[in-house]
Amino acid sequence: MEQPQLDESKASDYIGKTILLGVTYVDQQERVLGQHQWFGKILTFNNKEGIRIKLSNSDVPCSLPPDPRGISKAKPGIYRLRSTGEEIVNPDYLAFWTSGRPGMKEGSIFLPPGAP
Repeated sequence: MEQPQLDESKASDYIGKTILLGVTYVDQQERVLGQHQWFGKILTFNNKEGIRIKLSNSDVPCSLPPDPRGISKAKPGIYRLRSTGEEIVNPDYLAFWTSGRPGMKEGSIFLPPGAP
């Protein structure tokens, strides 16, 4: 099965934009273990480095795989992080991923510090 690729010609549409990231963690039976949300600015958008994000609460960037399927344009509005109550006004993009715990045989995304 061919891996999805980012359209690097559209990188300027993403770099510097605000993204709200939500991750649902599941076990090997796909039972939900937890959820976490972050937001930040997109630093890179290419197939070599993937999608790197400078998170609002960390100096260590978060990295997502170079897979556009989890990203969509955000509708205008106020988005509230469940864990902190922080409000993000009019983010540019939303990204939602499901991830297995590290050590699982299936691939997982690279998560920021403090991720469960």
